[in-house]
Amino acid sequence: MSHRYRTSGFPVSFSLILTAYLMSLTSPTSFLQVNLHSNTNSESYQDRLSRLEGDKESLILQVSVLTDQVEAQGVKISDLQTSLVEHQLKLSSTEEMLQQELLHRTSLESQKLGLMGEVSYLKLKLADMEGKQGHGAERQHKAETVVNFISELQEQMCQFQKEINSKIQEKKALESPLDSKSPANCPTESADSQDSNPGVSCDRTSGGTHKLEEAADGCDGDTHSLEESKFWLNKQVCLCYYESISSRLRRTQSGGLQAADPDGGPFRRGGLRATAGPRLTRTPESHDNARDLNIPFSQWSKEQVCGWLDDYGLSQYVSLSRQWIENGQTLLAATPQDFEKEMGMKNPLHRKKMQLALKAFTTKVFEKSSELDHIWVTRWLDDIGLPQYKDQFHEARVDGRMIQYLTVNDLLTLKVTSQLHHLSIKCAIHVLHANKFNPNCLRRRPGEENQPSPSEVVQWSNHRVMEWLRAVDLAEYAPNLRGSGVHGGLIILEPRFSSETLALLLNIPPQKTLLRRHLATAFSALVGSQATQEKREYGNATGHVPLTTTAKVKPKKLGFTQFSHLRKRKPDESDYICPIDSAALTANGVSRFPSSTHRGLSPSLDRPAERKEQVGIQVQSNGAKQ
Repeated sequence: MSHRYRTSGFPVSFSLILTAYLMSLTSPTSFLQVNLHSNTNSESYQDRLSRLEGDKESLILQVSVLTDQVEAQGVKISDLQTSLVEHQLKLSSTEEMLQQELLHRTSLESQKLGLMGEVSYLKLKLADMEGKQGHGAERQHKAETVVNFISELQEQMCQFQKEINSKIQEKKALESPLDSKSPANCPTESADSQDSNPGVSCDRTSGGTHKLEEAADGCDGDTHSLEESKFWLNKQVCLCYYESISSRLRRTQSGGLQAADPDGGPFRRGGLRATAGPRLTRTPESHDNARDLNIPFSQWSKEQVCGWLDDYGLSQYVSLSRQWIENGQTLLAATPQDFEKEMGMKNPLHRKKMQLALKAFTTKVFEKSSELDHIWVTRWLDDIGLPQYKDQFHEARVDGRMIQYLTVNDLLTLKVTSQLHHLSIKCAIHVLHANKFNPNCLRRRPGEENQPSPSEVVQWSNHRVMEWLRAVDLAEYAPNLRGSGVHGGLIILEPRFSSETLALLLNIPPQKTLLRRHLATAFSALVGSQATQEKREYGNATGHVPLTTTAKVKPKKLGFTQFSHLRKRKPDESDYICPIDSAALTANGVSRFPSSTHRGLSPSLDRPAERKEQVGIQVQSNGAKQ
């Protein structure tokens, strides 16, 4: 047998022979059995060999088939890799297009926000103008009715005067030369005096009637003509009564008529309408004429005070004010309780607005903040990122002067309870103080500066901060700042506002460490090295409480010992959001503020202030003066 069929290194035949020999030595019969067994084993080995060869051929065939399949799969894999590369290129181009679309969409949204702010501002202004127009139309209708009535009376009076003069001349011709000298002169003088001074014509007309009666006793002819003269003179007396009424109406209803007609002469046809036109249209010039600023407020008439209330945004109290107010002194001597009782002024902010205005009239101190009306304040809320409070501020008629004297309790009355929003308003008022309440001090659009300084950043509006986020590749998070109250003043002036606070407001997840690190780097470059160091030192100080978006401001609770001081406390000792004398913010235990060279503020507004008692962010300035 072949060497391939060796077992344990020996040929199979040798093993069989050795086995048979050993068996033969033992038993003669066993040899035969071994021989038969060996033949059987050889046959089984041959079957196995043939089966293995068949298996080998089948395996070779399977290997060839699998090889072909592997080659085909390799071709498919190469094709798939090529298509994968193409799809990756398409995906990258699609991502670029998506990024551009997102940038375009965010820019459109920002433009939409700006346009919505403009629309809301115009709507408020339109509503205010419609209210003034309706009130002016009503007054114009009343005045035109009075004008028509007076013009008709004047025409009739002129006709009656002409007829009376003609009758007097006829009477003179009928009287005798001796008896007609004195009686004839008296009625003539009476008629002349009526032309020169209508206010006293009634008495003289009565005297003329008496003299005509005496002349009638001495006259023999034309009794019928005398009766007609007496009839016309009685009508003249009635006209004097109507003329006195017209003079009163001219003083109370027309407002600017006396200035237009200082001589007080007879009323001319067409003169009243020409003079009353500007007054009835209620232009600013007519307001200045009706309320002369040189006249003290205490000497203003009832109509002037009511017109001032209408212009001041408190037109809803005009009707009750007419029943109570006699002149400006009535308001100057009134208390807040009188405003609530007599004028129905239930809103405490309306009473505060009234008190501040009356105090300005009394002290005669002009404040730049008084030029900013409540319509401007609603737009200012858009600029500092708090448009959700526009309805409350507009309903309370909060204007620039009230912003200057705003307190924590006032904000709570306006339903502003967020500590972050209190800080936002506080820093925004500080920026207004530093810019002398310039209505256009906030910057809404990007300028030409490549690297803005902190003195420029402090004047950024909320929209400008969103533009900065887009410039530092954070455009997808910029819309999250809407309604957050984040503006340049808050970023620069508030020591607790850091990059972590901004990341929290932008809703950047904490696990995105690289993105937060990028934001921190851009934030540090924006605020400057000095402000970054101060914010870091303040954050590492003991007792530091991080600024969160959920912290609320609660009203200050008075202790039992403080109730006795309530009567002694003056209104000007309230805790202002931003103290007036020292506009340097003293918030959260920080008793000083960075220099004006890095914060862009006036040096006179950055004086150190003593540490005051606080409630949340409430700062009480015991040196504040109004």
